[in-house]
Amino acid sequence: MEIFLWTLLAFASGSLMFSYWIGLAVLRRDIRTVGDSNPGASNLVRAGGKGWGLVGLFLDYAKGIAPVLAARSVGGIEGAALMPVALAPVLGHAFSPWLRGRGGKAVAVTFGVWTGVSLWEGPVVLGALLSFWYALSARDGWTVFVSTLCFVVYLALREVEGWLGIGLGCWAVLAVKHYNELRQGWAWRPWVRSLYNSNR
Repeated sequence: MEIFLWTLLAFASGSLMFSYWIGLAVLRRDIRTVGDSNPGASNLVRAGGKGWGLVGLFLDYAKGIAPVLAARSVGGIEGAALMPVALAPVLGHAFSPWLRGRGGKAVAVTFGVWTGVSLWEGPVVLGALLSFWYALSARDGWTVFVSTLCFVVYLALREVEGWLGIGLGCWAVLAVKHYNELRQGWAWRPWVRSLYNSNR
């Protein structure tokens, strides 16, 4: 019962669409009308600039870390029992009931969750993988997909109880939310194509 309540709280935290609400309240604009129609921080940047985008990014990150850290420190939940609590903010953001299930792409909240789960390790490793694949891939959806897949492999090698399950869950949600970009297929960055052509 206690795990269920923490999971419900975590889902509620993740479902709060801060970037979308900032767009409406401050910018007087629905940020889903710009960019990729995503109600997250990336479109808040496009609609209101980097300043408001950073605010939205921080809040999306915070709503991932806060419930997970609370469940661990206050509720004493660890290991496999932490899996539903850790996945709940990601699901809440991706399928927010405030937006009739059409939430954001859940990248920032995923970083928040992994900070809550592992402190520095998860965000550092995932961030390094994202940076590496971003340098190679011309499509953000594929960057996220491949990076999180590599992260899942890393978690499998780490063999920490509960981590692999959380990683697989995050990877699945992110894959669903980036499906339209994944359908376009892989595309290399121009510098990679140039390097390949110069060596032919």
